[in-house]
Amino acid sequence: MIPVSEPLLGAREQEYVAECLRTGWISSSGRFIELFEQRWAAYCGRRHGVAMCNGTAALVAAVRALGLRRGDEVIVPTFTIISCALAVLEAGATPVWVDADPDTWTLDVAQLEDRITPRTRAIMAVHLYGHPVDMDAVLTLAQRCDLRVIEDAAEAHGAEYLEHRGLPDARWRRCGSFGDASCFSFYANKIVTTGEGGMVLIDDAVLAESLRAGRNLGFQTSRRFVHEVLGFNFRMTNLQAAIGAAQLERVDELVARKREIGQQYTRRLAHLPALQLPVERPWARTVYWMYGVVLHDDAPMTAADLAAVLHQRGVETRPFFLGMHEQPVLCRMGLGGGDSCPVATRLARRGLYLPSGVGLSDDDVARVCDVLHKVLA
Repeated sequence: MIPVSEPLLGAREQEYVAECLRTGWISSSGRFIELFEQRWAAYCGRRHGVAMCNGTAALVAAVRALGLRRGDEVIVPTFTIISCALAVLEAGATPVWVDADPDTWTLDVAQLEDRITPRTRAIMAVHLYGHPVDMDAVLTLAQRCDLRVIEDAAEAHGAEYLEHRGLPDARWRRCGSFGDASCFSFYANKIVTTGEGGMVLIDDAVLAESLRAGRNLGFQTSRRFVHEVLGFNFRMTNLQAAIGAAQLERVDELVARKREIGQQYTRRLAHLPALQLPVERPWARTVYWMYGVVLHDDAPMTAADLAAVLHQRGVETRPFFLGMHEQPVLCRMGLGGGDSCPVATRLARRGLYLPSGVGLSDDDVARVCDVLHKVLA
């Protein structure tokens, strides 16, 4: 079976983890935590990194740190993981869904302005499956309407966006460098992994300190067991950070390999008429975190049917996200969207992603594509 994703771990990861075990620094203190925070923030062009126990915790912490609360509205793409909705709801705020762009599958920026109300306080921009959101449009609207921007770059390690395109000051920036706060996941299927883990990147030193206290039960540096605020135990361990620090030493190699895998898939599947393949906009450098395909409406099967056939032939896949507007738990809370997000509704039924792990071999890619040609040609 060709797995959908496996981490690529090597001698440096083993060396750093062995140091943690040898020295006893295996919990939430140790040199690798600060090292990983500093180097990841620098890689993404940010001043401060605050490591968290996972990407969901990073989103929850960021939403709270930015002061969002009950009665506020946050614009959220419906086509994303439920962690995004959970973070907004945990703060007592209300998510407002935006449909997906039919080509990039990220949030449709053309719909943003129509979703703004007097209660809107923030936009959550999610770089989906490795392709950046059109951040110029998001940031321009946010500035005009005095909105916060939360950037979810969990699936976009190393991806880049061309800001101010067409203007003299146009430049490429890494995802994770935009907005008021940027959030990452380092789950095992991410390009840079710590097994579990996450991080919030931010430029404001005061907010960074607030995030550090909030991830550590609200402890104060001067009076440890006196609490002025309620916090969480969102701490990352030194063991996790050790793996992340080792991974970061070869991040350029990992990102390059992901792009190469994606480009191989595109070349081999380009002439298969049943499939819509991922795009790469001229203003984006995607990293193909997961290589997604969407069956055209006239294809003789659903994505679930295709996944079952591929599994029988030794190829593991994953379904696309079910939109937030269709999630049963959110619908029971009155947050369903009916027919308001037709693109995401279709993607959930017609899309899946193929094996995409950074350790995938060229032969594996060729085998997956051969199976798809036999099934769909």
